[in-house]
Amino acid sequence: MKHDFSGIGMTSARTRGRLVERLRQQGIRNEEVLAVMGNTPRHIFVDEALSHRAYDDVSLPIGLGQTISQPYIVARMVELAISGARRDKVLEIGGGCGYQTVVLAQLFKTVYSIERIAQLMDRARLRLRELRINNARLKHGDGFIGIAEAAPFDVIVMAAAPAYVPDALLAQLAIGGRMVFPIGTVNQELRIIERTEEGFVDTKLEKVRFVPMLPGLA
Repeated sequence: MKHDFSGIGMTSARTRGRLVERLRQQGIRNEEVLAVMGNTPRHIFVDEALSHRAYDDVSLPIGLGQTISQPYIVARMVELAISGARRDKVLEIGGGCGYQTVVLAQLFKTVYSIERIAQLMDRARLRLRELRINNARLKHGDGFIGIAEAAPFDVIVMAAAPAYVPDALLAQLAIGGRMVFPIGTVNQELRIIERTEEGFVDTKLEKVRFVPMLPGLA
């Protein structure tokens, strides 16, 4: 799961160090997550015109009406995802440009990532190839359906907000696993659902703001 991204035009260690320190000040405590966030070259996932803002703690447009999530929310969700769960297989819903996919690939044995917008998925595949990420499986598909043929998943992470919890995704969550996701339309919140032998345990967390999760393909 360890990846060496040297030689692909990384920005200065000082710039990435500032990002890590900001995340630490915002409450991210897991040192493994902080190290991965500092190691991941976010600038290659945004347009060159925006690359000077790549390590700011903001979401940025990536075209097609989509954004790359702010580093804090990626770190927050990933920290929640790896807390108390196995790290064999993770399902990412809404792979987008591939940034969070690369973060997850450094922390999980295998990443399955589904993206409904084919053009975005193709871009992500190129970036993953450039970074020599070989433990991620990308699929053009409907996030509401998931990837049943690869289930069960230890963790499911959603990068877009549905209006309701998709039953298909709950069914693909392993016993002992957890799903970390935003939910809602106008008012959104971050939630965790953990699957136990007895059923599902739902925990509500802080308010968040994500792009809406849409059905179908594009």
